[in-house]
Amino acid sequence: MRATGTFTVKAFVPTELTPEPAVPTGLPVGVATMEKHFEGEVAGRSATLFTAAFDQAAGVGTYVAMESFEGSLRGREGAFNFVHSATTTGTDRTAEFFTVVPASGTGDLAGITGAGGIAVDADGTHRIWFDYEIG
Repeated sequence: MRATGTFTVKAFVPTELTPEPAVPTGLPVGVATMEKHFEGEVAGRSATLFTAAFDQAAGVGTYVAMESFEGSLRGREGAFNFVHSATTTGTDRTAEFFTVVPASGTGDLAGITGAGGIAVDADGTHRIWFDYEIG
C-alpha cells in the first residue's frame, strides 16, 4: 500500500555532540534533533535524530536521519521508526535511501515493512510517501 502526505519541521535544534576523535574534513559533521508534523494519509508527528556533513552557504552535503513516527498511515494508528538519507550538490537530491526499520511498528502498524521517499516541491512544500505492508 502507499500512503502520502506533507510535513513541516516544527523544531530544528543543533546539539553540541561532535565526533571523537576530531577528524578535520572539508565539511564539518553536525548533529541536531528535529520535530516534524505530518498531514494527509500520513498524519502525526516524529522525533528525529539528524546527522549531516553540510555546507550551508553552498547547499552541498549529505544527511542521515533516524525518525520515530507516531500517528497514522491511511487511518491505521501506531508508531514505527524509519531512516532516510540523501546527498545534494545544491540543486538536486541524489543517493537517496529510505526504509522502515524492521520490527519497530506498534499498534495497528505492528509488523510494518517497506520503504518510501521525500521530495521538496519548488514552492518549498515537503512531501513524504511510504510504500508499505503490514504483517
